[in-house]
Amino acid sequence: MKRRKSEKEQKKLDDDARLLCWWIAWHQEQRDLVLSGPHARTLAELFRAFAAIKHVKPAQLVGFIDAIDWSAIDYQTKLTVLHEVNTAITKFRDRQGLDPISDPLAGAPPNAFQIIREIITTNSRNNAGRPVGASDKQ
Repeated sequence: MKRRKSEKEQKKLDDDARLLCWWIAWHQEQRDLVLSGPHARTLAELFRAFAAIKHVKPAQLVGFIDAIDWSAIDYQTKLTVLHEVNTAITKFRDRQGLDPISDPLAGAPPNAFQIIREIITTNSRNNAGRPVGASDKQ
């Protein structure tokens, strides 16, 4: 038999639920702003790939993201895109019965999310002009 929650515990649960609803609504608002902004066409295609992530290979997603000129996109939009890709990947992993987040060990190659984050936050190209994550071997 479950014990009855105290008034303080119930208030905290209610507050947490309300904050979660507001947080979700705020992210949806940010997503809608991105999809109605100056980069809507490109980012709508990217968000469509996120929605169909089970059919997209990691290399395809990384390649698509690397093809975008991130230097022309504002910081807030980049953060929204990072949130959306993180959400898509963690939901996909969870549906597959995997841990939602699984960063590689030190010295191991970066995973797709780490490469994507690097691409978006460093304006798509590294100092040598190659896509981020490209091998130094020729």
